Amino acid sequence: MARCELTGKGTTMGRRISINRSQVSKRAKRTVKPNIKTVRFETTGGDFIKLNVSTSYIRTLKKKGIL
Repeated sequence: MARCELTGKGTTMGRRISINRSQVSKRAKRTVKPNIKTVRFETTGGDFIKLNVSTSYIRTLKKKGIL
């Protein structure tokens, strides 16, 4: 199962809704998976570590100036 190692964001459940004209006719279960990428981070000692991070959190890290 894909999971962000920094935020803990993982797979969630949702519903797929079929709409015919103005009525909801069917509801089916579906899974929503986060977009996970592998990113290299530099430690204080100069070494690099790889972490699986969601793309929404990568955007936040860039905004804060960490990446």
